[in-house]
Amino acid sequence: MNQLLHNGPFKDNGLLTVIALIFGILVFASLLFFIIGKINPQAKLQEVKARTKSWWVMATVFIGATVFNTNISYIAIAFLSFVAFRELYSLLGFRESDRRAIFWAFIAIPIQYYLAYLGWYGAFIIFIPVVMFLVLPMRLVLKGDTVGITKSMGLMQWTLMLTVFGISHMAYLLSLHELKGFTAGGRGLLLFLVFLTEINDVMQFTWGKLFGRYKIIPKVSPNKTWEGFIGGMICTTVIGYFLRFLTPLTTGQVVFVSFMIAFAGFVGDVVMSSIKRDIGVKDTGTSIPGHGGVLDRIDSLAYTAPAFFHLVYYMAY
Repeated sequence: MNQLLHNGPFKDNGLLTVIALIFGILVFASLLFFIIGKINPQAKLQEVKARTKSWWVMATVFIGATVFNTNISYIAIAFLSFVAFRELYSLLGFRESDRRAIFWAFIAIPIQYYLAYLGWYGAFIIFIPVVMFLVLPMRLVLKGDTVGITKSMGLMQWTLMLTVFGISHMAYLLSLHELKGFTAGGRGLLLFLVFLTEINDVMQFTWGKLFGRYKIIPKVSPNKTWEGFIGGMICTTVIGYFLRFLTPLTTGQVVFVSFMIAFAGFVGDVVMSSIKRDIGVKDTGTSIPGHGGVLDRIDSLAYTAPAFFHLVYYMAY
């Protein structure tokens, strides 16, 4: 065990610190809700307890896959894309004649993640935005059903971009080549991205609950306030500064990147909220107790992952 800790995936103490912090937060939250439940049995804690249990499962699976075996991480993230794509396309009302094209869209998922695994940047960056953009409409045309075909073309490509292309940037972080003096590597970058994205959601929710008065876009997301947005942005940027050892960036760069993660996370959240409001659903699924569907939890990552990846790629690689 000691050899694994010092020579294996835990050889970077920074990773250990962040992992300990994540589980420390979960332990604190679990104990807090247990104590509140004992003091006030009438407190309505069912939903928040269910959310905490879900976070335990997700944190354990994600961290275990990331730090022990990188290959498992590619598969795990690809599976997230698969479930998210399935959740979204099942809500968007595709035509019966779109089934064959949807099959090819599913086939694109393992191809995209294999390109990420290979670290083949040129192919990775054009496969879905260019190749599938050209292939899927042709497959729809071959079916011969032109009624509603324009809508199907747009929805199918957009769904692929959101749930597969955006999320797959998380996997590609693990394929970035090593930089001299940067020991955290792709694991550190991935941990930085996911932790900051999720803590941004928490901070914006917390500040909004405590001080929220002025709505940003009440017709799309009534709970989003300027106070929550600004408070979350500031906290996420500060936290990113203290976690800069997980990245190869300079202090100024990591502050800017952390700020952009907070902003992109907010955008991803409200974009998905607008879609659910248009469709008339509260959640995209029920696969995660207390959280809804997988896409409900990774909607922010669909925006933060490509933003973070390309900023880091440009600045450091």
